[in-house]
Amino acid sequence: MAKNTTSEKKSEKKQDNKIIKWFKDLKVEFKKVVWPTKKTVINNTSVVVSVIVAAAILVGLIDQGFLTALRSIYNAG
Repeated sequence: MAKNTTSEKKSEKKQDNKIIKWFKDLKVEFKKVVWPTKKTVINNTSVVVSVIVAAAILVGLIDQGFLTALRSIYNAG
C-alpha cells in the first residue's frame, strides 16, 4: 500500500512540474514577442474599419440596385 501512495505522489509531483515548466516557458515566449506600437495599432484599426464601412456601402448599393431591378420587373409584368 505504501508503495502505491509514493508512486502516486511522484506522478502528481511530475504533473505539477510539467505545469510549472509550461508557465515558465510561456513567460519566456511572451518576452520574445514584438508588440506593435500604439501608432501601428491605431493605423491598422482605422484601415480595417474603413474597409468594413466601404464594403458595407458597396453591398448596400448592390442590394438597392437588385431591389430596384426586381421592382421594375414585377411592376412591368
